[in-house]
Amino acid sequence: MEKPNINTLGALKKAKYKSLSIKEEIRKNLIHKLSARETPFPGIIGYEDTVIPDLERAILSRHNILLLGLRGQAKTRIARQITSLLDEYIPIVQGSEINDDPFHPVSRYALDIIEKLKDETPIEWIHQSQRYAEKLATPDVSVSDLIGDIDPIKAANLKLSFADERIIHYGIIPRSNRGIFVINELPDLQARIQVSLFNILEEGDLQIRGFKLRLPLDILFIFTANPEDYTNRGSIVTPLKDRIESQILTHYPTTIENALLITEQEAHIHNDQVERVSVSDLIRRLIEQVSFEARNSEFVDKKSGVSARLTISALENAISAAERRAIINNELKTQVWISDLTGIIPSVTGKIELVYEGEQEGPFQVAFNLLEKAIRTQFVKYFPDPDALKRRKSKETAETSPYRQIIQWFDGGNQLDVLFGLKDEAKILMLNKVSGLSDLVKKNFPNANPKESALLMEFVLHGLAAFSLISKKVTEGKIEFKDLVGSMINFSEQSFDESELE
Repeated sequence: MEKPNINTLGALKKAKYKSLSIKEEIRKNLIHKLSARETPFPGIIGYEDTVIPDLERAILSRHNILLLGLRGQAKTRIARQITSLLDEYIPIVQGSEINDDPFHPVSRYALDIIEKLKDETPIEWIHQSQRYAEKLATPDVSVSDLIGDIDPIKAANLKLSFADERIIHYGIIPRSNRGIFVINELPDLQARIQVSLFNILEEGDLQIRGFKLRLPLDILFIFTANPEDYTNRGSIVTPLKDRIESQILTHYPTTIENALLITEQEAHIHNDQVERVSVSDLIRRLIEQVSFEARNSEFVDKKSGVSARLTISALENAISAAERRAIINNELKTQVWISDLTGIIPSVTGKIELVYEGEQEGPFQVAFNLLEKAIRTQFVKYFPDPDALKRRKSKETAETSPYRQIIQWFDGGNQLDVLFGLKDEAKILMLNKVSGLSDLVKKNFPNANPKESALLMEFVLHGLAAFSLISKKVTEGKIEFKDLVGSMINFSEQSFDESELE
């Protein structure tokens, strides 16, 4: 839609333009989208049956909204998307600081100019993108920032007394009139600042210092908050919370499939990486599983949550790890290997808050353990469950175990050192040395191409190590796979030697 070519109040009246309040306008446009079977909130994945219906009901009820949930649950994204339910353009009195409606002016500036010029009052049109304002609540936010204050410079320039309301410098809330205003992390706002919002939510009134000022502001308020903040940093004062009509609880993805879609949508992958590095579905699922394991880990603070940004950053790092290796080896094409996932550890350590026991383990070790648990969880979805085979405890089962030949190869004194910087061809040749490994993959995945098969072969080794059937040791520059018993004996001998030295 092009900006309307109507420049005066009189022309606006002749066009029979009808102005609506912000909440009525959003309600009208939501009804239109729902009737047309359009998606009001595209790109918000996993909330189709939970958060989105609650949000739509709140909008239809013309409510102010509180989005309550842990970090990385798309609260701010949802708030920003509500702007798509605004009319593309609306008229305001030209020069108005608070977007005065030409038919219902509220500021002294707009009232005076309309009284003076009447139908010749100039108007301008503002786009929906100009009707959104956002403020991060921090302890240093003041009433002046949000509401406004007396401007002595304006008083001097206009030669007005401090009793004239024209000397008021409006804060961000009045300037958001006829739009959407979002306060992120509401509990971080000092209690006395929250109190200043009471009248605005209830009556639409402003009070600035001693002025008897009544500005019936037309604003849709959206607040976001993290439940953790209620105890750690602050709280939402009860009277304010009571004035927010709808509180909507957000949540993390409940399925790997939804998590995959979110990461795919949000990850920023360079075009060069897309051309050079392929990422299998297996790798993507392993990365997503890390966040699921973290949310259930005894070492991770559940009150803090595990943001969806963990897997987004992890995928980007995994691809960059493969790209770096390809650049060093002068390879035009490569894929993300399981060994490349050690490169996601920095993405994990920076995205989780640890409890005391986790701090004792150390962030690196916790992150590494989460990756191992992810491998273990996903392994049984691709290959027979080693634990189920163990539970049968029969000689016949042991001899017919699909992993028997692989384990025996390592038991025979063989060892596999997988260097992180190994070329793809060299890695494939190395993996094919392990007796029975290729046959196991071919049996379970007969249609896999050579590179997919090689990735699955590497996955089997990591999976068997996760189930303690073979030994895996990550050292600087490589991953060592060997037999479990031999590695335990070597460890015992090393410990004994160290004690002798003491």
